[in-house]
Amino acid sequence: MSRQRVVIIGSGFGGLFAAKALKHADVDVTLIAKTTTHLFQPLLYQVATGVLSEGEIAPATREILRRQPNAQVLLGLVDDIDLTNRVVKWRFHNNYHETPYDSLIVAAGAGQSYFGNDHFATFAPGMKSIDDALELRARILKSFEIAEFTTDPVERARLLTFVVVGAGPTGVEMAGQIRELATSTLAHEFRSIDPTAARVVLIDGAPQVLPPFGESLGRKTEKVLERLGVEVLLDSIVTEVDEEGITVRAKDGTTQRIEAVCKVWAAGVKGSELGEVLAEQSGATLDRSNRVVVEPDLTLPGHPEVFVIGDMAAVDDVPGVAQGAIQEARYAAKTIKARLAHTDPPGPFAYRDKGSMATISKFSAVAKIGKIQLTGVVAWFAWLFLHLLYIAGFKQRITTLLSWALTFVTNGRSQRVVTNQQLVGRLALERLGSGVSGKLMQGEDVEPKQ
Repeated sequence: MSRQRVVIIGSGFGGLFAAKALKHADVDVTLIAKTTTHLFQPLLYQVATGVLSEGEIAPATREILRRQPNAQVLLGLVDDIDLTNRVVKWRFHNNYHETPYDSLIVAAGAGQSYFGNDHFATFAPGMKSIDDALELRARILKSFEIAEFTTDPVERARLLTFVVVGAGPTGVEMAGQIRELATSTLAHEFRSIDPTAARVVLIDGAPQVLPPFGESLGRKTEKVLERLGVEVLLDSIVTEVDEEGITVRAKDGTTQRIEAVCKVWAAGVKGSELGEVLAEQSGATLDRSNRVVVEPDLTLPGHPEVFVIGDMAAVDDVPGVAQGAIQEARYAAKTIKARLAHTDPPGPFAYRDKGSMATISKFSAVAKIGKIQLTGVVAWFAWLFLHLLYIAGFKQRITTLLSWALTFVTNGRSQRVVTNQQLVGRLALERLGSGVSGKLMQGEDVEPKQ
């Protein structure tokens, strides 16, 4: 008889850890992903702010699985899944392929949600991919560069105002790093502007920052952010975003306009479109975030051979963090191996909460592990250790540790390169005029004066 064919969609935490958990199983694993790398998404904000390079948080998936003979990695975008015939349909550019499966693990992740305002994405990129992080790095650094030669004080103020929408861990970490970049790294590098005078605004519709961490840690985090110089606007909803700024409505109904060229969106996630494909064929329901509501064993209704895990799956009491995807991946692999061995399955999936952590600035973080709450330097070192532990690849761990040491000891950031793919060209920088900075930040081509 032929070996069991297990197809895994996605190379994030769910996909990668599912493949690794099947290393010694009597199966053939095919991992199909739209990128060649395994992205350590929690550290994307450090790529966006020049602390780490993309290679340090995104090692090649092939390299990670090179010693796993039963695993094959394929680069492609999955368009459709035929549940009846058990076939995954995918493509690479215009080359279309079909891969059959006996068991399927769908871990295609999630994208940024703009809550029905998708046009916001043009002016306020999210942070879900390496491309997002590199684009944001370009926008942040270009803001300072353009402000250096801008003579209009209003335009300069707009360029030196940075808005982060969403006060979850990603938003808090991003706001803190932009503030440190301006205050420490860039402080003495410009002659016409004072980078330390840059304005950083963090906005959220919730009444506190870091809602999952509880009220006490939320208040402490807010105080640390304010000491750093971050303006925190809570109970405030973004109603409009354009190239020149952002409009916010407070809880009492009043609105205010914040003029800012560089905006970052870190609020809300939306499950992969594959969730809709699976729901239509299986009758499964989708939650408000487009995630698939799965069975207690993480399978689709009527399709015990299909597992949906990670950010695509709506599972009670499982937060959208790496640990959730990792535990679900190992559970799915364990179930598949139990079926092959004709032994009892592991039972309903149960998530083990290992805590939540977020950095605020250098030597300052918050952590919640069960009933234990940590703040300050202790939480910061705990954050460093655990994140270093989960980075895939020995080389990546070493280079990340060295990059962190360089940044934390010297305040320098070695990853400040902006390539031509993110920057519109030097000639465009020579022209100043109405709205030119906004056009540059959106990547529009601006012809120089003749």
